[in-house]
Amino acid sequence: METRPVAVRLHPGQDLLVELERLFAQSKAGACCILTCVGSLTTAVIRFANRPESATLTGHFEIVSLTGVFSPDGAHCHLSISDGEGRTLGGHLMEGCRVYTTAEIVVGLLPGMRFTRPLDTETGYPELKVETIKPDEE
Repeated sequence: METRPVAVRLHPGQDLLVELERLFAQSKAGACCILTCVGSLTTAVIRFANRPESATLTGHFEIVSLTGVFSPDGAHCHLSISDGEGRTLGGHLMEGCRVYTTAEIVVGLLPGMRFTRPLDTETGYPELKVETIKPDEE
């Protein structure tokens, strides 16, 4: 199984998560991961650790890290951003993150794999389940 890379550039005003989910849906892949992302945001919507609500931050932010996996059941991504003073914040990437100048992203489509998110009774959350699939099942 080889990862198939796909590169995309997002433009000012585009929603980071919405566009990544659209890219994944269009790929018809069963599994995908973010390989790298550099760019900037004017609005960052982040759900911080162990918080039920999201925080909306406005300004000019550099994307210093974006990681995550995508399944037909949804995405699970973490974002770190820094401001003009170098202060860095991070948490769960939520809809509403708006690109400032660019977001240059490479994702890896993962043929031969399928990610799902069934409810995990131990954690109470839908958690990642990794399945290996045969080429004729893709």
